[in-house]
Amino acid sequence: MREKKRLEGALATDTDLARRMDDIQAYSDLSGEGENVDADLRREIDSLRSLVDKLETATLLSGENDARNAIVTIHPGAGGTESQDWADMLLRMYLRWAERQGFETVLYDYQAGEEAGLKSATFVVNGEYAFGLLTSEIGVHRLVRISPFDQAKRRHTSFASVYVSPEIDETIEVIIRPEDIRTDTYRSSGKGGQHVNTTDSAVRITHIATGLVASCQNERSQHKNRERAMSMLRSKLYEFEMEKKRAATKKIEDSKLDIEFGSQIRSYVLQPYRLIKDHRTKLEVGDVDRVLDGDLQPFIRAYLLMRRGEK
Repeated sequence: MREKKRLEGALATDTDLARRMDDIQAYSDLSGEGENVDADLRREIDSLRSLVDKLETATLLSGENDARNAIVTIHPGAGGTESQDWADMLLRMYLRWAERQGFETVLYDYQAGEEAGLKSATFVVNGEYAFGLLTSEIGVHRLVRISPFDQAKRRHTSFASVYVSPEIDETIEVIIRPEDIRTDTYRSSGKGGQHVNTTDSAVRITHIATGLVASCQNERSQHKNRERAMSMLRSKLYEFEMEKKRAATKKIEDSKLDIEFGSQIRSYVLQPYRLIKDHRTKLEVGDVDRVLDGDLQPFIRAYLLMRRGEK
């Protein structure tokens, strides 16, 4: 059914491209005959250009797991409230990006900060090529701004890390022995009903050999949270093993660098000037608010083009 849906989408896109080209040709002919349709022609060309850019991005996603859903985990770096607030800003940015793409998101785990922001968050992005698109976000993100928590209004630098793994389905077998994991239960601290916040229903599972951790607290029952956490742990272990088989563990190691200066993949500068710069692709965008509101496509596309060039 998934393959059928993908093929139907491809056929619909082909039909849409042909229709758009016919419309542009018709407007062009009318313009040549002296009709005032220049505004309509420009609008159609801009719309077609946007669609072609999106389709070109899709052609860059050819990895084994690129088409899968994505599991995203965000952790603040050192710096207390500053970094925790920055991590919360990143969470909002990715949720807004997913909304723009028409993807569904489910927040599995949210550990609130003591004063503001978050200590950690894990969510799933359900959508075609979600993992392939979000691989561009793996690494450390740096923020420079005037701190809203500093009475002296000084400039602060904050860091947060983003890690992404593909969500695997039941067709892929990952064996996890009971003696290889440690399971902890605790009281949920995120948003939820009275039962969620007053019982030890949240579950955290640690894979002892690799140190990989999966947590879930959004379900009312401990049993369902355990199932969700085990599913996420299986996905993380699968990606970990696939990276080893491909002899390309650099991505995972880079994502676990110290969350501090010098290890960032992207800088978001709000003061003394406004600019976002990706240190891998050298792409710079001045409209900071638009990016923080979820417009990540330029950075994602530049990263995928760079990756294709490296291959």
